[in-house]
Amino acid sequence: MNAKTMLLTDPISGRSVNLPVRDSTIGPAAVDVSGLYKEFGLFTYDPGFVATASCSSSITYIDGEAGILRYRGYPIEDLAAKASFLEVCYLLLYGELPTETVLTKFERSITHHGLINEALKNFFNGFHHNAHPMAMLIGVVGSLSAFYHDTLDLSTPEQRELAAHRVIAKLPTIAAAAYKHTRGEPFIYPRYDMRYVENFLHMMFATPCEQYRVSRLAEKAMNLLFILHADHEQNASTSTVRLAASSGANPYACIAAGITSLWGKAHGGANEEVLNMLEHIGSVEHIETYINKAKDKDDPFRLMGFGHRVYKHYDPRAKILREVCHRVLNELADTNNPLFELALRLEEIALQDEYFVERKLYPNVDFYSGIIYRALGIPVSMFTAMFAIARSVGWMTHWLEMMEDPEQRIGRPRQVYLGHTLRTYQPIGKRQ
Repeated sequence: MNAKTMLLTDPISGRSVNLPVRDSTIGPAAVDVSGLYKEFGLFTYDPGFVATASCSSSITYIDGEAGILRYRGYPIEDLAAKASFLEVCYLLLYGELPTETVLTKFERSITHHGLINEALKNFFNGFHHNAHPMAMLIGVVGSLSAFYHDTLDLSTPEQRELAAHRVIAKLPTIAAAAYKHTRGEPFIYPRYDMRYVENFLHMMFATPCEQYRVSRLAEKAMNLLFILHADHEQNASTSTVRLAASSGANPYACIAAGITSLWGKAHGGANEEVLNMLEHIGSVEHIETYINKAKDKDDPFRLMGFGHRVYKHYDPRAKILREVCHRVLNELADTNNPLFELALRLEEIALQDEYFVERKLYPNVDFYSGIIYRALGIPVSMFTAMFAIARSVGWMTHWLEMMEDPEQRIGRPRQVYLGHTLRTYQPIGKRQ
């Protein structure tokens, strides 16, 4: 146990207790309050768990004040500039960057697990053609445990690793199939001779009618987006995966739970909201009106894609995406599109307007990612599915870490009860 402690005294009884302080290698330490109820009969109260460390982890480090994001100690800026998505996947899963030989073996494993069971394809026929792709992802991913029984023994490291490879490999296939189902087009099988991102874009947009070639710029932009979204510490969906896993649920059910949490508009659906907001504003001529509405504290309108719950400085991922966003718009998109013109004008205002600068309401990763996806031809309904593909490696990494954690216990938050005290049951005829 850590030798550091914090003395806590109950002002009513005068009793004191030394609570252990858990150090971190970098960032805030944490007071271990697990013994507080036993000593004082008190719980801690922290709505949204904004000041609560739910676990120890060695995967991702964030400093919101300084705008820092690191995977396994590597700055996100370095990885975004130099790595492939599967290289980052390996880093997250295994803790170190792979050698060329190891990466080739890993890429082969992911590539050859991209196929889904033929019977699983029939699952999509149970969804209406206009079902949201995220609804399909939740159902199909949750059903994987019915097809892959050889990865359900949580005590076997080899099975846990295989489950991780399968989730990372199959989510692009499932997401692309969900998109094809909404369009009434035939599913496109994954290719063993294509790179991970290239393969996904091929499954999304190819048809049996003609040859389809993936744009290298589109592949590069999507690779970057996947890297930037691969993990983000103990966010809502990752915490959901961990909470589900704490009960001993199978990994596919845990990932389906994470996808469900991700679907919320305050989380993975935020980039959808950005595009909806831009379409609502309509044109550059209306920007001033909506900027004033956003500044009016009594007006419910909010500019989506600005500011961040964690980052009180410029989101480091947004800085990286800003340059790519402009390049994609210049090379792949119709630069005369009023939606893109509107987005770029909003960006310009947010970076210069005193109101936004003082409040550190900079454009965040959701602002740029939505614009890039739109320019790449990804429909708005698929934005959150893109997020799920990228975050699958983060979810599985946290799941693996939790499975090996000797302190793992079933999650059981407590509450401050505000309901009735003891009441007596009254016969129905005597009730008022």
